[in-house]
Amino acid sequence: MKQPRAWQRMLSGRRLDLLDPTPVDIEIEDIAHGLAFVARWNGQTKGDFAYSVAEHSLLVTDIFAHQQPNAPIKWHLAALLHDAPEYVIGDMISPVKAAVGPGYGVLDDRLTAAIHLRFGLPAQIPAPVKRQIKRADKLSAWLEAVQIAGFTEVEANRFFGKQDPELTAKFVINLRQPMEVRDDFTKRHHDLMAAL
Repeated sequence: MKQPRAWQRMLSGRRLDLLDPTPVDIEIEDIAHGLAFVARWNGQTKGDFAYSVAEHSLLVTDIFAHQQPNAPIKWHLAALLHDAPEYVIGDMISPVKAAVGPGYGVLDDRLTAAIHLRFGLPAQIPAPVKRQIKRADKLSAWLEAVQIAGFTEVEANRFFGKQDPELTAKFVINLRQPMEVRDDFTKRHHDLMAAL
């Protein structure tokens, strides 16, 4: 029986096997381009442009830098890449992930490991650092929910945890064209790699 195709051709020309991804088939330009066109919140956000996973990743990195100013540069890079697998598997909202089941998590973990290895990070981020990135991710989700996804602060507190008002006031979301976000994501990656 013929196996179904489980690879995707990237704009770089690379062919990424989703079931067995290898670091050599991963390019930052493919990640940045893909994430700049993947909408968070299933596209249900205010504004003239979708709020992309690339923009979210930049915000998480900024929040992480604010919360962990003395963290090694490699963990800032890990924050930037925390949702990188979504450049090929898309951004599924939590209820859909739950419905899909554990297979989604396995696929995400494989891609994450290959991406991390490609850029000099450990395949698995240490648990304390992962928690710090998750904390920044939750603040980002709270900000997105309140500023562009139509949630009240009460609803956002319930789903993403109560946040410090002084901290939430420091970050304002501005929607931008995908190509501008793609270029900023790529530049941030290059800057972090150069600082390692």
